[in-house]
Amino acid sequence: MDNRDNIDFGRMHIPRLFIKLFIPTLLGLVFNAMLTLADGIFVGQGIGSNALAAVNIAAPIFLIGLGVSLMFATGVSVVAAVHLSRGNNKAANINATQALTVPFVVMALVGVLIAVFAPQLCYLFGGSQMLEPLVVEYLTYISPIPALTVLVHVGGFIIRLDGSPKYAMYVSVIPAMLNIFLDWLFVFPLNLGLMGAASATTISEAVGAIMALAYLLYFPNTLRLYKPKFSRTSLRLTMRNLGYMMKLGFPTFIAEMAISVLMIVGNFMFMSFLREDGVAAFSVACYLFPLVFMFGNSIAQSQLPIISYNHGQAAHQRVRRTLRLSLALTAISGVAISLLGMLAFRPLISMFLTSGTRAFDICVEGFPLFATSFVFFSLNVVIIGFYQSVERATEAIAFMFLRGFVLVIPIFIALPHIIGVNGLWLAVPLSEALTLAVLAVWSKKRLILT
Repeated sequence: MDNRDNIDFGRMHIPRLFIKLFIPTLLGLVFNAMLTLADGIFVGQGIGSNALAAVNIAAPIFLIGLGVSLMFATGVSVVAAVHLSRGNNKAANINATQALTVPFVVMALVGVLIAVFAPQLCYLFGGSQMLEPLVVEYLTYISPIPALTVLVHVGGFIIRLDGSPKYAMYVSVIPAMLNIFLDWLFVFPLNLGLMGAASATTISEAVGAIMALAYLLYFPNTLRLYKPKFSRTSLRLTMRNLGYMMKLGFPTFIAEMAISVLMIVGNFMFMSFLREDGVAAFSVACYLFPLVFMFGNSIAQSQLPIISYNHGQAAHQRVRRTLRLSLALTAISGVAISLLGMLAFRPLISMFLTSGTRAFDICVEGFPLFATSFVFFSLNVVIIGFYQSVERATEAIAFMFLRGFVLVIPIFIALPHIIGVNGLWLAVPLSEALTLAVLAVWSKKRLILT
């Protein structure tokens, strides 16, 4: 399909093909995780635990924006991969252009609303009067992120499908490295507080967006941006195509919404039981979660174009081999990360919070319990991602709702009242384990995991 990275989704040996996609995808997500960690470390150590709590109050807003980006990114990956597998390059180009431009405009408007309604959003997402000034400061300067995220993530998926996963990796790696430097510069030498931390993230994401656009405009291989048309028929077809991509990518949006809801409910519950120090402790778990997410998500992203392309060609044996390889890698990495979180939690927590503070002590007591969720979470992401890849969106959406809303919200609210503070930390592991049990039974019944 491509002579640049020598990728052939239809004929290349599955393990070799998977590795060619997985390594740059994982490296890109590692640097994304480093970006998130750098934010947390510099905010926690350079500004304080209340600032860390304020960022955790604001974070769900941007996870929703990320969810919109990944919804269209996943949807266009599946649709465009199927079109390319059938030689319909023009349709793939049109889909790619639609998935990039329309969500960008919508998220730009959302960014304006975030800046205007920052005080109200603070309380809506679990904040307090003490945290309001910090939340408002952060939201004001980071409000362009939703629009920039569309360009980075949708563009990255298109670039990866275009046969250039290494360049897609650079779109993540270079902004992450820049963000780490700018975080240090703005928070410590320049002492700009949360305004500096937010500005560092915004500037870095803008660089990634420019890199993605530069590739798509000047260096594409097969997938090219298509000049949009604005006739009534074109607009109707655009809405139809976007609707189908949203349907396919909706489980990914639900996944991000689930994390967002988890953080919102968690903020309210930790504030209720342990006040601002509890929210700061919970924020450490939220900051470390991308380290878990990057493994499961990189496996899910790597399997997606392989499975979708071969599904489009009815190469069912290659689809099953890819799924089995994905599940094996996920199980191994998930167990390793869970054990790391349960055994090496003190140095991880000390990166964010000062030892001896109340927030640090709360986190030390609870984080090993929270870490038991990592292996279940990773497997859930990959299995649900498979359903998306083969255009079984209804099942994927149902499972995402199950894990993201139906189970975690009532468990998070009820469990702390039943077993005390430990219930705050065990709510996520319990909901993820129950989801995996349901997925295993359903998929075994449908002969998917056999």
